[in-house]
Parts: sequence; C-alpha cells; structure tokens
Amino acid sequence: MDVIFYVAPGLIMALALFMAYRVVRRWLQIRGAWNSGLTAEGRCLRAYTTVSGGHGDTSVRSTLHHVYEFITHDGRVIRFEEDGGPGTTLEGDYVTVYYTAGRQVVATAQAPSRVRHAMAVVGILAFLGVVVVFCAGFVVTYAQIFAPYGDFVFGGITDATVVP
Repeated sequence: MDVIFYVAPGLIMALALFMAYRVVRRWLQIRGAWNSGLTAEGRCLRAYTTVSGGHGDTSVRSTLHHVYEFITHDGRVIRFEEDGGPGTTLEGDYVTVYYTAGRQVVATAQAPSRVRHAMAVVGILAFLGVVVVFCAGFVVTYAQIFAPYGDFVFGGITDATVVP
C-alpha cells in the first residue's frame, strides 16, 4: 500500500517536468521566430472562442483562437493557429507574422515582447519547480518517517546487519 505514496508524487513530478519542457520549448520557438528577422504580411482567416468549465459551481474560461495564413519569402503558403491573441484582431485583418525559415516553419503573430514573455516563462517554471520540490520532499519525508524500523538503510548497511 505504501507504493501509492511513491507513485503518485512521482507521476506529478513527471507531469510537472514534462510541462516545463513544453513551456521552454515553446518559449524558444517564439523567441526564434522573433529573432530570425523574417516577417511577412499575414491575414487572419478565422477568429473563434472556445469555452470550458461551467459545470456545477465552477467558473467558465474562454480562450480566443486565431487562424492565420501567410506566404514565406520562398513562396510557401503557411497556415497556423494561435491562441491567446488580441481580441481586436478580426477575420480579414492583416497582421505582421514573425517566422523561422527552414523545413519546419514556426510562426507567431504576437508582437515581440521579450521581457514580458520571459517573465511569464520564469513564473511558470518557478511554480512547476515548487511542485517538483514539494513532491520530492514529500517522498523523502514519507520514506524517513513511515519506513519500517528494520528497513532503514544508511551507507549500504542496514540496521539489521551484524558487523564483526
């Protein structure tokens, strides 16, 4: 039964570390698009909102999504979707798209805001770090406090080992 006190925090830590990986990866992608120096005129093809929550007494959360299309400097037509954009961008509006060149194009219509974006990433990573440290501390504390007396291991020698 003790395994649940090791598995549950381990899964939470794994999820937090995966989320941190995804946050850093997306941050580097957007930063790369801003730093590439490549821009194009894009057009908002569609703007829509998704709604989640609202069951019982929970709050409702809405997310604004935009679908953009632009032509790269080498003539490829790229269409991408981005959430969290400005509410003032409507279907048919023209926007500046920042993108990276290459086979895998990463694009964003968000205006460069390096400090704000970096602070948001640092805040998210700090929160996820607190989650990981809390889970690791929980596992260590549980192992020290609730471990059976005869199972304590220190330096490879158990307390049941007789040393001549």
